[in-house]
Amino acid sequence: MNMMKAVVKPGPQPGLELTQRPIPEVGPGEVLVKVRAASICGTDLHIYNWDAWAQSRIRPPVIVGHEVCGDVVARGAMVTEPQIGDFVSLESHVICNICQYCRTGRGHICENTRLIGVDRDGGFAEYITIAAQNAWKQPADLPVEIAALQENFGNAVHTAFAADVTAKKVLVTGCGPVGVMAIMVAKAAGARVIYASDVSDYRLNMARAAGADLALNPRRDDVVAMVRQATDGEGVDVLLEMSGAVTAIDQGFTLLKPGGEAALLGVSPGPFTFDWNHHIIFKGARVYGITGRRLWETWYQSRGLVRSGAVNLAPLITHRFKLEEYDKAFETMASGQSGKVVLFP
Repeated sequence: MNMMKAVVKPGPQPGLELTQRPIPEVGPGEVLVKVRAASICGTDLHIYNWDAWAQSRIRPPVIVGHEVCGDVVARGAMVTEPQIGDFVSLESHVICNICQYCRTGRGHICENTRLIGVDRDGGFAEYITIAAQNAWKQPADLPVEIAALQENFGNAVHTAFAADVTAKKVLVTGCGPVGVMAIMVAKAAGARVIYASDVSDYRLNMARAAGADLALNPRRDDVVAMVRQATDGEGVDVLLEMSGAVTAIDQGFTLLKPGGEAALLGVSPGPFTFDWNHHIIFKGARVYGITGRRLWETWYQSRGLVRSGAVNLAPLITHRFKLEEYDKAFETMASGQSGKVVLFP
């Protein structure tokens, strides 16, 4: 039996483990991808730390990692695309194609979704199998770090394009990598001005470099007062909430203008108190919950932004590690002193 290196959540406890696993067999509608690069996501940190969300969702043992790119090296008997040798990025949501959501063009909320690296084996390994339709062909000369990042970039694109940001005043709460990418997308889409907030000065500097006009740290800045002053007391037209932090959510909705739009990607730590009446009802706000990427509209939009040069993701990738250095890579990602962290098998 041919074996491969893989980073696995071995059991119900914090941490991960580098081990040997069999190279997976290819199903009739699947492709086998030799992984070139895989980037770390906030979801992976939850799994690494074994927090309450991970405990409720993950059933070890499982290979982790869902932001992946690589080369197609084998395919099942039913597969006509992609071709052997194609360089692909992977859509992490493996959908059923037959539920009511899939059949009405809403596969991103498929009721039978299985996520690689969460519900099934993922890409922090030398090889991964996945449904052929989940392998998105990329140009052979696209840098592997950028190709690995496309899944996460799609979260930012889906969020920013859920609202109309063109010529609007936009607030991005949470400037981790996906928040910074949302700033890039809003800038490319013609936002009038972009405000940003985060508790990490490192990430606020990344936000400024990405196009934020005013970047604030709520640990020392009065975010509500300073954005109100900058907007002549009006507040913002659009809130892009990327943090899941209760304080940031409250500040964001406090600053949202009547009739404004809020697109929410950040996952909160649990239920919390929220001023429903004043933040949404009396404002006539429009609120969008964002999960995954619209299949496949978001992927086409992402491709357009990258290939046109409207968005340059290269500065977002700050650290690179070998797969064997996964502990150091996760420590770097958790520090708040990084952009995207990429692993190489």
